[in-house]
Amino acid sequence: CLSNFTFLPCPAVSYMPLTKSASAGPRLDNDKLYRYSYSAEVGLNRLTGSTRGNTGFRISSDVDISLIWRNPEIQDEQLLRLQISNVEVESVGKRSRKNNIFHGSSAESILGKVRLEALQRPFMVLWKMGKIRSLYAHKAEPSTIKNLKRGVASMLMMQLKSGKMSEADASGKCLVEYKATKDHVIRTKHLDTCKTQEMGFTTQSPVLGISGKSTSETVITLENGIIKSADVEETHILSINARHKAATKVLSRQSLMLKKIEVGPTEAAGKDVASVVKSLDDKLMSVGVMVEKVKTKCKGCPNLMDTWKVVRSQLEPGSLSKAEAPRSFLTLLHSLRKASKSEILTVLRNCSKTVLPQLVDAVTSAQTPSSLSAILEFLNFSKKEGLVLQERFLYACGFASHPTETTLQSLLDLSQGQIGSTEIKESIVIIMGALLRKLCLKGACELPTVLKVKEMLLAGPDSTQMESEVQMYLLALKNALLPEGVPILAKYAESEVGAFSTIAITALQRYDPQLIIPEVKKTLNRIYHQNKHIYEKNVRAAAADLIMSSNPSYMEVKNLLLSIGHLPHEMNKYMLSKVQDILRFEMPACKLVRQVMKDMVSHNYDRFSKTGSSSAFSGFMARTADVTCTYNLDILYSGSGVLRRSNMNIYGQGNNALLHGLQVTIEAQGLESLIAATPDEGEEDLESFAGMSALLFDVQLRPVTFFKGYSDLMSKMFSMSGDPISVVKGLILLTDHSQVIPLQSGLRASAEFQGGLAIDISGGMEFSLWYRESKTSVNNRGALVVIGNVTVDTDFVSAGVEVGFETEATLDFITTVQFSEYPFLVCMQMDKTTFPFRYLSTNQILGDQLVPGSEFPLHQENSNMCKKVFEQAW
Repeated sequence: CLSNFTFLPCPAVSYMPLTKSASAGPRLDNDKLYRYSYSAEVGLNRLTGSTRGNTGFRISSDVDISLIWRNPEIQDEQLLRLQISNVEVESVGKRSRKNNIFHGSSAESILGKVRLEALQRPFMVLWKMGKIRSLYAHKAEPSTIKNLKRGVASMLMMQLKSGKMSEADASGKCLVEYKATKDHVIRTKHLDTCKTQEMGFTTQSPVLGISGKSTSETVITLENGIIKSADVEETHILSINARHKAATKVLSRQSLMLKKIEVGPTEAAGKDVASVVKSLDDKLMSVGVMVEKVKTKCKGCPNLMDTWKVVRSQLEPGSLSKAEAPRSFLTLLHSLRKASKSEILTVLRNCSKTVLPQLVDAVTSAQTPSSLSAILEFLNFSKKEGLVLQERFLYACGFASHPTETTLQSLLDLSQGQIGSTEIKESIVIIMGALLRKLCLKGACELPTVLKVKEMLLAGPDSTQMESEVQMYLLALKNALLPEGVPILAKYAESEVGAFSTIAITALQRYDPQLIIPEVKKTLNRIYHQNKHIYEKNVRAAAADLIMSSNPSYMEVKNLLLSIGHLPHEMNKYMLSKVQDILRFEMPACKLVRQVMKDMVSHNYDRFSKTGSSSAFSGFMARTADVTCTYNLDILYSGSGVLRRSNMNIYGQGNNALLHGLQVTIEAQGLESLIAATPDEGEEDLESFAGMSALLFDVQLRPVTFFKGYSDLMSKMFSMSGDPISVVKGLILLTDHSQVIPLQSGLRASAEFQGGLAIDISGGMEFSLWYRESKTSVNNRGALVVIGNVTVDTDFVSAGVEVGFETEATLDFITTVQFSEYPFLVCMQMDKTTFPFRYLSTNQILGDQLVPGSEFPLHQENSNMCKKVFEQAW
């Protein structure tokens, strides 16, 4: 991808030797013209690996600088005239004539006659104490030309004393540090402090985001008080946090060298700057020092419909497990972000039914006013028939990288309107909680709509008597993670309705442990130790997990350990396994657990030799220099051998942040009657039920139900095919980073990093009375593509480089239970298949490797049990 990059000549400045009575600011001598040679270049390349994608340009010219006017009352306030001439454009680095688009080209053929004339037209700078106070140019000049002149003027930023200060140049208002000696000045710009006129956005999770590192240093050499040379080197490195090898580098250099000093123009008369400027050229206007936005038109770029025709075949449901799907999704996303509402509606209304859900994912993920307006007009929430499309829209809203108040208001309006499906009403409210959290995280918690939704969610659980609606509001609070929600969740954790307790406690598990205050911990201890009510095993187990993960006290840990041996049979085994997992995986509570275990009353053979099939296990899925990925599997059975709860979590940790990538929970209850077994204490009257809940990338989704009630169970018992039920399927925009980097040369580098995930998570439950066997499965299929593009695009030439990576993976978790005899046999399997991983760069694959598949290790008891299960099956 070879394009042109433009740098403009930088003005040269000379300094008068200062007398003791003189001001500390530099001054230009009058009646002299200083001619400098100037060059500016930019290079775009990958940080490591192949150099084939490197590209860039150099512009060289002469720059004449002379003093036009000096304030008679303030000698350090000077008006300078700058003029660029003899412009040449060439490629950076060695290229063959065939690959060098500049070979044989003149500056006029590249810039065009009008732009070249504008570039070489004189402009003026008000220079005071070495700082640029104003820049005067023709307002009608193209923005690119004015920006290049700003880059030239920025070379005059200077001071002769060491120190720090905030100052503005072409790249923005930044903290600048000067180190000055007699003939040497170093100007270091702290680019992380810069405030610019164009704001971008980025993914809120650092694990999925982009890291940047920037430096800028100018070295000025003086001779007899005059600039002999000035050199600027500015670098910007952007890398994908998940794979820091996938990184780009922008290298910008400027050089100014004094050629000669000639006789210059005489000073103009005048009392103030404005009158002097007007007398010299009445078309000159103050245009500001910082670069302005440049609107570029893409010549020959396909429109939305053309793009859609190219990518739609890759978005068919059967292709979602291949990397081509998310790659096409990202291509479509870029086109959607430039499209109008009418263009988007045309594509939506002319799309086949099989691809339409994927198109809805893409339109919603675009997150532009046009795309939001189009999708809301296209979907009819008053009709039940469009449930799949409506839910895909809502999930895409939940995964939004940079949601707006308008999006939240749209969902609020939908929730208060006519909705054809109860499930959609629940999803709307649950997803509003996710949007609320994201808006608060970016400092928008006090916006009117945010306050309205916050009030609605906090009041929600107590505002209804319907169990389904209470659960809906609790799940929304689980997404919102409002500090004000802690007391409400603590209250519902003690509810005698098991579903309320489970949701409330798992919601509290997502909070910062610092927010789990003593009052909440007292509640959790009451639940676990059943001080007021008898609770279901899964509720007590969840309470124990939260106590252990919330900075427990010595006595809390001791009481948990002392309870082992006095619990229902399978819960004894679960708690024992949980304690062992904390010690083996060195979780935060492990030191305190070891301390408690020194007491033989808490730690003895009788207590720690309990048998059973329930378990808790944590392990590493992957450990790289960039990201550590861990998993944990918690399985709790009833005393009769029927699954009570299966909970799988996957976490990603990197860049000093934690991402809850996946949680899939399968719950079952009231199934003992099928095998003529006795329910455990507190579970005698539970309705037959099985369902699954998923949390994906920190967003809780609406749970799905396999069956509810005895009649529903019996009708499905004999029709159960074992085929998994889809929990979430679609395309998700995981990484979304957009940034404009104003360079000191006056050019703008645009960075776009997007990561698309095609995912299919499903779960199933088989139950065979004939073979007295049950099987639960969680199947995860996915393909991930992350691509970053950095371009320098003017209205006459552009340069760009692309980096990224892609992969496809499958992860299955299967639990088989044989309850024909006691103790029953339980085998858990967690497998990943062999999958490809590829590094990408500018239309090429840099590396293609196969990562071998494996079965993730669980505890030894499980391995022994699996051997027995498969021996019997064989």
